Parts: sequence; C-alpha cells; structure tokens
Amino acid sequence: MITRSNLAEQLREYQIRSKHDWASVSFFSSTSNLTSSRVDVVVFVIWELVILAFLVFSAVSLYFRHMQLAFILVCITMLLSLHENHKTS
Repeated sequence: MITRSNLAEQLREYQIRSKHDWASVSFFSSTSNLTSSRVDVVVFVIWELVILAFLVFSAVSLYFRHMQLAFILVCITMLLSLHENHKTS
C-alpha cells in the first residue's frame, strides 16, 4: 500500500539522484556548452521573429489587396517553418 511516508521517501531519493546527476553533468561539461545553448536560444528566437514578420507582412499585403505578394510571403513563411522543423528534428 502506498503511504505518504513511502512517497516522501521516494521523492527524497529522486531528488538526491537528480542532484547527483546534475552535479556530474555540470562537472564534466565545459562552459562553452552553456554559451552555445544560449546562442542556440537566441538564434531560435530570431528565427521565430523572422517567421512572424513574414506572416505579418503577408497579412498587411492581403489588407492592401496585393494577392501575389501575400502568396509569395506565405510561401516563404511555410518554407522557413519547414526548414526550422527539419533542423530541430
């Protein structure tokens, strides 16, 4: 039977294991991994902003009834998002 003390003990063991795993990972990893992950996040955010900008520009061009420009911008946005999905998987 699962009791509160059993759950508390399992949680303590899990926290101890995760602290140990994190300590070993941070000990063996270099600081360049941290900066490269920050760079990856910045590149990802910029990439998302570019895609959002293309979507906004296509909506504005639709508002001004420039159908051809809107179609081109939507196609570019779809290609960029497909490229991004391909890179992350």
